[in-house]
Amino acid sequence: MSEYNIMAVVINHRSKKAPTVQEVFTKHGCSIKMRLGLHEAGDVCSEEGLVLLQVGGDKGEITDLEDELNGIEGVKAKTLSISGD
Repeated sequence: MSEYNIMAVVINHRSKKAPTVQEVFTKHGCSIKMRLGLHEAGDVCSEEGLVLLQVGGDKGEITDLEDELNGIEGVKAKTLSISGD
């Protein structure tokens, strides 16, 4: 049975917080299988962004990543786990 772990990360004040968030992503890079960054672009570049991650590893590694991201002011992370049959 496969388990898929998707983490959503909302970043406020994206231009200021992105370097700190990137450091955390790099630190936990071996656990990140996929990364997708979304923000409004065009006439105005939004200061709020959403990053979706597919993460692997054991529950402790995933929790460490989520906790570290939630420890950054203006960043909120939440993980969803789904089992496939």
